[in-house]
Amino acid sequence: MTSGPGFGSSEFPAMIQAVRDLQDAVAGLAAPQHVLAEATQAIIDVSQRLDDYAVAEQEQLSGKRLDLPGRGQAMSPPIHIDERDDRSHRGRLTFSRFYLGNDGAVHAGAIPLAFTEVLFWLAVSGATAPTRTAYLKVDYVHVTPIEHELRVEAWLEREEGRKRIVRGTMHAGEQLCARAEGLYIRLQPAQL
Repeated sequence: MTSGPGFGSSEFPAMIQAVRDLQDAVAGLAAPQHVLAEATQAIIDVSQRLDDYAVAEQEQLSGKRLDLPGRGQAMSPPIHIDERDDRSHRGRLTFSRFYLGNDGAVHAGAIPLAFTEVLFWLAVSGATAPTRTAYLKVDYVHVTPIEHELRVEAWLEREEGRKRIVRGTMHAGEQLCARAEGLYIRLQPAQL
């Protein structure tokens, strides 16, 4: 998607950031009952207001804003790709409080989510047909800290016909936190 209502606006990225801030606030709170009740009602009111503008998947902004970290999806950690070509990507991300597992560590399920973003976009670079994830394997090497800028790297390991094998790493400073391997397959015309 490159055009349509809200595509070029600054309001949508600001709203996604506000949703991420809300997720962090909820993840770290221990509020009194009356505050929880008021906040719940406010969230319900906003959700109902936005329901009036629900569109089909092909028209939605979330997941389609390639100009935004995480493609404008509030669930995805905001990954900033600083260097990219058809064979490698390098960038950075910070897992906020929303992604906390416990003891200052990123939840184990959030790490594959970040790798999914980085590896997939490399796997589809230059692709001539839609591509799907066949598998994603993640090795957890060291505790991944929240609220710490991490370095992510991904590279195309090899291509075999319609298959692309992509690997990636995630570092906190010089410490390797996790590594991943993904297999991505370009669909055949009959699979579209």
